[in-house]
Amino acid sequence: QVRLVESGGGLVQAGGSLRLSCAASGRIFGINAMSWYRRALGEQRELVATLTSGGSTNYADSVKGRFTISRDNAKNTVYLQMNSLKPEDTAVYYCQVLGTINSYWGQGTQVTVSS
Repeated sequence: QVRLVESGGGLVQAGGSLRLSCAASGRIFGINAMSWYRRALGEQRELVATLTSGGSTNYADSVKGRFTISRDNAKNTVYLQMNSLKPEDTAVYYCQVLGTINSYWGQGTQVTVSS
């Protein structure tokens, strides 16, 4: 059974940094991409960053230049380094792994940025 566990969320002041981690356990056939999404209170889920199996990255305009997605294959972990955080980055952050057959989601980790 595949399981994704996020960590690294918390409360930080504006301008600060956090690094989110998403550790995958279980067997995933053919990972096509790993992504981070977020959902702010009362808002729709938003794609934040994607890292494809080929190494390409894509970011939401709102986080370009501030967030970096990366992956440690040996640890089956995907990271989201978040710098220069803003209050509008406050949300629950979810990781997603898109496999050949299924997609998998973590339970989410809360990020709160105070002004």
